[in-house]
Amino acid sequence: MRVAVIAVGRLKQGPERELADRYFERFDEAGRKLGFRELTIHEIPESRARDTATRMAEEAAAIGAHIPEKSILVALDERGQNLDSTVFARHLGRWRDEGAGHTIFVIGGADGLSPELRRKAKLAIAFGSATWPHQMVRVMLLEQLYRAATILAGHPYHRA
Repeated sequence: MRVAVIAVGRLKQGPERELADRYFERFDEAGRKLGFRELTIHEIPESRARDTATRMAEEAAAIGAHIPEKSILVALDERGQNLDSTVFARHLGRWRDEGAGHTIFVIGGADGLSPELRRKAKLAIAFGSATWPHQMVRVMLLEQLYRAATILAGHPYHRA
């Protein structure tokens, strides 16, 4: 199964980028042994439209261009479910075992994800009820992907 993160906004050089790169590499290495063939990240430029609805629609169209048909779509959304790491790992492992070709995680811009994208999502998850900058959400998501791989592999990284 291929895993992709589609994020509105760029992750510039700095500590967030270093952490994101570290977890990306860790998941890529651990994931290959578990049947996760590829992890990719697509950065979508933030829309410059004046009104919120247009910005969200433009960003949704750009995100949609990177979503293969029959993908499992997971929205990172403050209204989503708060999943513990073990449940998150079970979802990822189940989708892999069911033969899903792609699992796509989507991180919206400052205005969030369009209602249309949220409706298409098989799962919406939140990292708590706080609002997080997209850079931090990306780091947290990549860490959770790596943690999920270690849980599925029975590695002691995750201690619960």
